[in-house]
Amino acid sequence: MTGSPRVVVIGAGFGGLAAAVELLRRGHDDLVLLERADEVGGVWRENTYPGAACDVPSPFYSYSFRPNPRWPHRFSRQPAILDYLRTVAEEYDVRRRIRFGAEVVAARYDEDDRIWRIVLADGEEIEADVLVSAVGQLSRPAFPALPGREEFAGPSFHSAQWRHDVDLSGRRVAVVGTGASAVQFVPAIVDRVGHMAVFQRSAPYLLLRPDRAFSRLHHRVFERLPLTQRAERGAWYGMVELLSVAWVYSRLVALVLTLCSRLHMRWGARSAPGLLDRIWPDYPMGCKRVLFSNDYVPALARPHVDVVTDPITRITPTGVVVTGEDGQERQHEVDVLIWGTGFKATEFLVPLRITGRDGRDLHQEWADGAHAYFGMTVPGFPGLHIMYGPNTNTGGGSIVYFLEVQARYLADLVDETVRRGAPLDVRSDVARRHDARIQRQLADSVWTRCDSWYRVGGTGRITTNWPLLGAQYRQQARFDARDYEAVSR
Repeated sequence: MTGSPRVVVIGAGFGGLAAAVELLRRGHDDLVLLERADEVGGVWRENTYPGAACDVPSPFYSYSFRPNPRWPHRFSRQPAILDYLRTVAEEYDVRRRIRFGAEVVAARYDEDDRIWRIVLADGEEIEADVLVSAVGQLSRPAFPALPGREEFAGPSFHSAQWRHDVDLSGRRVAVVGTGASAVQFVPAIVDRVGHMAVFQRSAPYLLLRPDRAFSRLHHRVFERLPLTQRAERGAWYGMVELLSVAWVYSRLVALVLTLCSRLHMRWGARSAPGLLDRIWPDYPMGCKRVLFSNDYVPALARPHVDVVTDPITRITPTGVVVTGEDGQERQHEVDVLIWGTGFKATEFLVPLRITGRDGRDLHQEWADGAHAYFGMTVPGFPGLHIMYGPNTNTGGGSIVYFLEVQARYLADLVDETVRRGAPLDVRSDVARRHDARIQRQLADSVWTRCDSWYRVGGTGRITTNWPLLGAQYRQQARFDARDYEAVSR
C-alpha cells in the first residue's frame, strides 16, 4: 500500500456521515460513499410515516461536533432530522464524495493484491484498501410469516415503506405490531380512520415524552450562548444514561421507572375500562425497547379503536383472522393493512455477500449470531470496519454517541494502516476473548428475560445490545495497535 488508502463507505446515514467526517478530519480524503438511494439520511430518509420522530432528545441525538441551535422541537420530527443530515453532508464536504444510486451487492477481499473488490448491482467493480459498512441495524423491514399475507386484496404496506397515496379517511385500518413506529403513527392517523384494529402480540412499556417546541428565544440563546446548548446536551445525556443504569446496575431504579410507566399508562387509559390490563406488559421493564409517548394510549382509548390481543392465525383477502382463548377463529374485516413489525435487526449486513481471507463467508462466520471486536472488526476480514455493528446498540442512550466513538476508532485504524503500509486484521484471540466477555455480561442481563429483536431466534444469543453504559463503551473501545496484525501477501 502506497500513499493515502482508498476508503469506501457503504451508506450515507448517521453512521456513514460520521465515518466520512472523521476520516476527512484526519486527512484521509481518498474517500467515496456508496449510497443506493438518491439522498443521504438512511432510516431518516426511508421512514416518512405520519408522526415519525426520534425518541431521543435532539440535543443528544446529533453529532457533538455539529450542534444544531435551531432544532424545532426537543424530540425532532423526521423532516428536521433529515434536513440536519443534509446540512452536515454539505458543511463537511461529504456530499460531493457520495455516489448516489450505487447499490452494493458484494465485496471480496483479494489476498494477492490485499484490497477489497466491491461489486455494484450494475456489475461495476470498485477497489478499496479499507471497506466501511454503515448500513445500520434498522434498514430492512421485517414481516411475520403469516399464511395469506400476500393475498390481502386491499392496500398493504410496512411503516418504513409508507404509502402516502393511500387515503385512510373513513377506512377500516388494521395495524399489526405495537413497536416504536406504531406508537408514533397510530396517534397520527387515528382521527382520519373510520375504525382501527391494533393487533398486539407484545405490549411496550411507555414513559412520558417531555417534548416541547423550541421558540425563537431558545434559538437565539442557543446561537449566542453555545454553552447553553452543550449544557442541555449534557443534561439529556445523563437522563438517557439513567435508563442504561436501570437495565444494567440498579433494580431499584428499574422498579421506580416501572412505577412511573404504570402511572403514565393508567392515566392515558382512564377513559377506557379494562384497556390498561390489555396493554400492560408481562415481562420485566427494559427487556424490550422502552418507548416514549404521551398520545399512544389515549389513541387506543378512542371508541373506534380496538386492541386485539388474540394471536393472528392468517390473513385473508378481506381481513385478519385471530384465534381466541376458546379456540374459535374470528375475522376482523379491514380495508387497509399496515405492518408495524419492525426490522431484521439481527441480520447484520444482509443481503450483502462479504468474502474475506481464505474464502470465508461473513454470514457463515455469523451462523450462530453476529459478533465483532467492539462491534467493528472481524478476524479474517482485514480492512473491514463496521459502523453500528454487533453489540453496539444501546438500551437507553443515543446511537449517535456510539457512532462517534466508532468513527474515531476507524480513523485510528486507518492511521495505523498507513503507518504499517499493510491492511490490518484483528487478532482472533483478542476478538474471541472480547466476545466471550460480552456474552458473559449479557447472560444475566434484563435482555435475556423475554423474546425481542435484540436476540437471535433459535440460539437466543443477544447480538444487538452493548451490555454496559455508553460511557463505558467510549472508555473501552479505544484503538490499540497490538490488537491487530498486518497482512502480508
